[in-house]
Amino acid sequence: MKKIVIIDYGLGNLRSVRKGLEHAGADVIISSDPEEIKSADGVILPGVGAFRDAMKNVEVLRSTIEEYVASGKPMLGICLGQQMMLSTSEEGGLTEGLDLVKGQVLRFPHSELKVPHMGWNSIKITQKHPIFDGIPDGSFVYFVHSYYVDTTDKNTLVSCEYGTEFAAAIVNDAGNVIGTQFHPEKSGDTGLKILKNFVAMC
Repeated sequence: MKKIVIIDYGLGNLRSVRKGLEHAGADVIISSDPEEIKSADGVILPGVGAFRDAMKNVEVLRSTIEEYVASGKPMLGICLGQQMMLSTSEEGGLTEGLDLVKGQVLRFPHSELKVPHMGWNSIKITQKHPIFDGIPDGSFVYFVHSYYVDTTDKNTLVSCEYGTEFAAAIVNDAGNVIGTQFHPEKSGDTGLKILKNFVAMC
């Protein structure tokens, strides 16, 4: 059974992510122990809340995360966890991220659309990756966010339209660091398939 560690840094929807991964057939541990993180087959960086607080909390684990990523094993960031993988965010004043994927986190522009972007939206798959195996283009997934990721085409796996087109799923140049702006654990069968694909990658 694959050992997946959900990083516990004080901000995250840990229980529902855990349930989704267990349903996908993984042995799941919630931990902030650097040794457990480094020995995992796969790592999840969850996140709910404000970017600045999250980066402050995760700073003690930055070198552990960098070491894990350098090993080539897969890591999945969810919602704020995806945003933390970027270079910078403008939320709460310009704040540095983990810089695992080049790009920035921006607030949705003012429009007639409500912010936060909340609910189900369809996604456009822009490049092939094992995490989206068997997921049809145009599938609906569940979002809750006020800020979006702006990165390059080569680092965008999936895009979504909400007043502006944004990266709904990202990947680093090596292909082992993946982020989803949407919540797979709240996205029904589609989300569960994505989590199963992640477990299979580990």
